[in-house]
Amino acid sequence: MSRWKIALIVIVVIVLALLGLSMCQHRAKNVAADGKNGAPTAAKADGQNGDNAPVPVTVVPVTKKNVPVYLTALGTVQALNTVSVRPQVGGQLLKLTFDEGHPVKKGQVIAKIDPRTYQSTYDQAVSRRNQDRAQLATARGNLKRSEDLIKKGFISRQDLDTQRNTVHQLEAAVAGDNASIRDAKINLDYTDVTSPIDGLAGIRQADPGNVLSTSDTIVVLTQVHPINVLFTLPEQDLDRVRRAQAAQGSLPVTALDRVDSHVVADGGKLKVINNQIDTSTGTFQLKAEFANAHNELWPGQFVNVRMQVNTVDNGLVVPTQAVQRGPDGDYVYVVGKDDTVQMRSVQVSGEASDTESLIGSGLKLGERVVTEGQFRLKPGRKVKAYKPGEVPKAPTAEEIKKAAQDSGRRRR
Repeated sequence: MSRWKIALIVIVVIVLALLGLSMCQHRAKNVAADGKNGAPTAAKADGQNGDNAPVPVTVVPVTKKNVPVYLTALGTVQALNTVSVRPQVGGQLLKLTFDEGHPVKKGQVIAKIDPRTYQSTYDQAVSRRNQDRAQLATARGNLKRSEDLIKKGFISRQDLDTQRNTVHQLEAAVAGDNASIRDAKINLDYTDVTSPIDGLAGIRQADPGNVLSTSDTIVVLTQVHPINVLFTLPEQDLDRVRRAQAAQGSLPVTALDRVDSHVVADGGKLKVINNQIDTSTGTFQLKAEFANAHNELWPGQFVNVRMQVNTVDNGLVVPTQAVQRGPDGDYVYVVGKDDTVQMRSVQVSGEASDTESLIGSGLKLGERVVTEGQFRLKPGRKVKAYKPGEVPKAPTAEEIKKAAQDSGRRRR
């Protein structure tokens, strides 16, 4: 690059620097003149625009009430009994006598297996017994006559013993026949497949006309009245639950839907605390039982479980929205008698309801806490307190006119 080009660039840079310096000096003079003439500065204007005016907020007093304490967990609904119905004898399935998805009663015939083979076996067993009974009757008659003849010496002792043994053999044969008849009768009765429980029939898994073996499932029955809910809790809650159960007996349990929006079933009772802790998860399992009179719960359903373990008498309660989360823990804004707010650290002991929190420490009964409008607050700020649902009064025409005049003066 030639020297004259370098010199030209240096001159341009110097000219631009001088122009910038001149503009800054001119602006500073204008600001100073505005200050002397009474024009508001930015900070002053902000002050006149109401930054120090009371902040409207909603406040609620700290109340006292008896608060039930709950433990919550995710649970799974389990049928009281689940039975896979299988035939106990093989054969052709003639018909099904249940409706899918409908209730069945214990002892109700739900399927029919072809009974002809088993009926024939039963009849044969009965015939053999009748034959052996006839032979036994003949043998007993012969034994009776032999006993009379031996007294007169017409037969030998050996013939008498032989006749007596024949009677014993035939008695054993008749006993065996009776056992065979019972066995045949059992198999014959098994051709009527009956329900072992009161429950709901599922979808059938076999159709009439198929030849079934004893390993084939006809239908699955589930008993849902009552019904169980299984859930787990952390092992640190074990002593708490056991103490509560020892003191109260059966603990009340409520089942809610998966998003905790509404109660699915209530009136449940804790039935079982499992006898061991799962070392892989550090939890223990519990079982609650519900009457389920209206089929609110269904086997395999996921629910949120809420179990009451005790009640805090006269607990301090505030709306949950009053509690704020900060880096140092939970806090609330408390409104003093002079309508200024202060931050107060609190300890939340649990939920008093869906919209209220139980305060363990940090507040006193009757103190007012801010529930709406916290985002504009800082310690020491003046507030205008309103009750929940209350709104500030609309400004009057005179107040609007005065505010407009003040704004016009500030602009000039």
